[in-house]
Amino acid sequence: MDSTATDRFDTGRFEAGRNRLASLAYRLLGSAADAEDVVQDAFLHWQAADRRRIEVPEAWLTKVVTNLCLDRLRSARVRRERTVGAWLPEPLLDGDPMLGPADTFEQRESVSLAVLTLMERLSPTERAVYVLREAFSYGHAEIARILDITESASQQHLHRARRRVTAARRGGAEVDPASARRIVAEFLTAATSGRTERLVALLTDDATAVSDGAGLTETLLRYDTPQRIAAIARTGFRPTPAKRRLAGGSPAVHYALLNGAPAILFVVGDDVTGAVTFDLAGGRIATVRGIAAPARLGRLSEAWRRYDPGHPPLLTSW
Repeated sequence: MDSTATDRFDTGRFEAGRNRLASLAYRLLGSAADAEDVVQDAFLHWQAADRRRIEVPEAWLTKVVTNLCLDRLRSARVRRERTVGAWLPEPLLDGDPMLGPADTFEQRESVSLAVLTLMERLSPTERAVYVLREAFSYGHAEIARILDITESASQQHLHRARRRVTAARRGGAEVDPASARRIVAEFLTAATSGRTERLVALLTDDATAVSDGAGLTETLLRYDTPQRIAAIARTGFRPTPAKRRLAGGSPAVHYALLNGAPAILFVVGDDVTGAVTFDLAGGRIATVRGIAAPARLGRLSEAWRRYDPGHPPLLTSW
């Protein structure tokens, strides 16, 4: 095989695993854009390497991507941005290949917005061990080789990571799809009609809400009682000419699943201009996340243009 044919073959081997590598990077970073950058950097490493000496390409590339992600998580810029409370994960439409393996409850949960947010409480190494074990089912011997740590250290990191995620997690059980859609539709109806009592009844007693303020604020906006969340929902979901101008038109409001969670999408033309996701517990809403910063909606809009929701909008004009 000549060198050109070899390069094509090796590029093909990389491309065959691209989605898996992107899924790994997304779980570690919580950002699709950053995950794509890491995978491209890994491809450059792959091209520059003496590939004849790489016995197991999948293992080699997994190690490269994991360590590139850890470098990013440890950077001063990322630590500064994420410690001031201005960070939310970038949501992905269900079916996006970057969400990766979803055969088990643990795999689906590991890519939920709730867990991606909770993983900010972990050290970079704990985060890597948790993702490699829970989402990709690597054994501790393999994880130790990827991270250059001992098997015992890998086990300890996983134990701490699971404990911290479990202690902070709310709900966690999978919700019947029909019930989830009904609850979200009721929330939308109550919010747009200004029915405060119904909104409060749909929320758990310890419900919380967070918004990125459409990227216009330096920190996240947080609300921590059902009454405050209901008041904000009434204001936020009430259509006004100013909101339509900001969105670029009158959005259609669709129901969708983002990272496995029920969500409302505001869509103008082919662009998603805002998303609201819901974590459910015991038949009520435990967490509301409002995401409208354009930097967090790019890949979601691209996916939506290719997506058939299979049902009409909840509202055709908002």
